[in-house]
Amino acid sequence: MKPQQNFILSLSLFLFPVLLMAHGVSSGDQAILDEGGLFSYIYVGSKHMLTGYDHLLFLAGVIFYLKGFKDILKFITVFTLGHSITLIGATYLGVKADEHLIDAVIALSVLYKGFENLGGFEEKLGIKSPNLLLMVFMFGLIHGFGLSTRLQSFDVGSEQFLAKIVSFNVGVELGQVLALIPIVFLITQWQGKRSYDAFYKAANFYLIIAGVGLFVYQMYGYFNGH
Repeated sequence: MKPQQNFILSLSLFLFPVLLMAHGVSSGDQAILDEGGLFSYIYVGSKHMLTGYDHLLFLAGVIFYLKGFKDILKFITVFTLGHSITLIGATYLGVKADEHLIDAVIALSVLYKGFENLGGFEEKLGIKSPNLLLMVFMFGLIHGFGLSTRLQSFDVGSEQFLAKIVSFNVGVELGQVLALIPIVFLITQWQGKRSYDAFYKAANFYLIIAGVGLFVYQMYGYFNGH
């Protein structure tokens, strides 16, 4: 196994327990929301996105496929639009789903992106991969529903209800930007190096592993009531 692959495998094994704990709704966060104003929702939303490793893994997979800042900006904007629609809409309307099932689908989005990046549709299935921009938007809707499910786990109250939802969404966007800066920097800087091809294949292979692992974990939680 090459050094780049060893590094990514070691990092994956180290981070995997953390990945499984992503999106935890803590009593500490509830206390912050209870004691603070709208800015507390921005803070918790940002914190939630920064620890939302399934969201970030999917976005990293999208960035791997893109060339240039304009492409990255376009696809991240489409993803942001998608998850903002369902985060705000589902929360405001009180639409809920089992959090394990939603997170299982999000895990599949990580698996999907790694599989697509490695040419899985063409090489394994013999078909053309779906339109990426459309898929990013659709997965954005699903990711936003997952974020809404988490927000609805908190006691938000009825006062300034919409403003709180929007503030949480703003926090999510800020957290997303903060998290994407080092991811974009790492990938774009590595693209010019000879070792990039090995890094690309290894990283996307482990995206598939992470997606499968997270899916199994969420389905286990669903069937066992955890």
